[in-house]
Amino acid sequence: MVISSLADSLVRGVESVGDRVSETLFEPVIRLGVTGLARSGKTVFITSLVANLLDRGRMPGLAAQQEGRINAAYLQPQPDDTVPRFDYENHLAALTGPQPHWPDSTRAVSELRLSFKARPAGLLSGLQGPRTIHLDIVDYPGEWLLDLALLDKSYETWSHETLGRIANRAEAKAFLTQARAVDPAEGHDEPTALALAKEFASYLNAARDAGFYDCTPGRFLLPGDLAGSPVLTFAPLPVDGHGPRRSLHREMARRYEAYKSQVVKPFFRDHFARIDRQVVLVDALGAIHNGPQAVEDMRRAMADILSAFRPGRNAWLSQLLLGKRVERILFAATKADHLHHLQHHRLTNIMEALTREARDRASFAGAETAALSLASLRATTEEIRNHNGVELPCVRGTLLDSGKQAAFYPGDLPEAPSHLLGPARNGADNWLGEDYGFMAFAPAHLTLRPGDGPPHIRLDRAAQFLIGDRL
Repeated sequence: MVISSLADSLVRGVESVGDRVSETLFEPVIRLGVTGLARSGKTVFITSLVANLLDRGRMPGLAAQQEGRINAAYLQPQPDDTVPRFDYENHLAALTGPQPHWPDSTRAVSELRLSFKARPAGLLSGLQGPRTIHLDIVDYPGEWLLDLALLDKSYETWSHETLGRIANRAEAKAFLTQARAVDPAEGHDEPTALALAKEFASYLNAARDAGFYDCTPGRFLLPGDLAGSPVLTFAPLPVDGHGPRRSLHREMARRYEAYKSQVVKPFFRDHFARIDRQVVLVDALGAIHNGPQAVEDMRRAMADILSAFRPGRNAWLSQLLLGKRVERILFAATKADHLHHLQHHRLTNIMEALTREARDRASFAGAETAALSLASLRATTEEIRNHNGVELPCVRGTLLDSGKQAAFYPGDLPEAPSHLLGPARNGADNWLGEDYGFMAFAPAHLTLRPGDGPPHIRLDRAAQFLIGDRL
């Protein structure tokens, strides 16, 4: 077993070095990871990004496009034969068809390869012809990324932290009652384990719907073909020590360790560890609407997400010898079209403050980071409306639930992010004297001119930061 494992690791290492030599010396590959927590808009982001890289009329902020150096862009089969292809064509049809609607959200890992023929910039432009650059976009649920933090925690540590964090949450009341009613030192009983795991999964889904972001293990939310398996049949319990043999405590701990070794580690090895650029999408407006506790929970989640990365510079020699490191990370607040543009800079400032701790740690390790607000697909128009003698900057769009047109003023975000982050850190239950609204808009009907991708806000700036230096 040990020899087999060592041989497998050696083969993987040789294959990885061979791939990196090929990428470095011939056709460079940019491997871009796209993730975010629930309702952050990952699927829409990837769909609109690809559409706007294929038809670049709305991408003036992408330097290679502005300088006329991109000769062509085209989709190719993704290089990983065992990874599902991102369903770009059907997602684009959902957004741009005669009855536009939001596509289904991310539920598993998927991938798409977009290749460019581009002329190099600078002194080499007159000496070399166009070269091929591949962009491999890897889409994966943010809930799975948060699971990487479990690798350094024992079952006992995870249980203690989880039970302490959820102790005062209404969504956890039923699970906590059930967990406190069992004796972890008693003999293992499978119906009891199943009931606890089911109730814990129900709590995680309710917590996510309520706007909490620390919903791990992530596969309890997106089980796929693992549903009902022992690797997803565990839950945190009030335990001390390691528990007697054949006890409920010991079996829960064994399944927790199996989850880390058979679910979390393969994801890290096969997908996450190969990423060298990353965008983390954040529904900051949704968190603000849900209140101070949701904002503080999001801030902690951003720090946890960053701890999963291996930030640093990807010099070609270090890639060959040490493996890839995430060298650029973009934190993007989505749904900027839910605000009038007069407030966009405030949303960006809040995003920068929310991710300050995470970005500082990445920058210290040598990675480049940035924060901005964007809308992958613009679903609203802007207008100024007079209300009781006050002019309010509003957005107008089609309401998702009723299909009716409506103008909406979400509230005035503070100029100083500390006015939000201070109450959040101090455990406030609501925003004092403020009320921040949030509406769900449907995609707008689009008529696209030849050469234009779907309308967006700052998607070109996001692309320039993430891949512009490599084109």
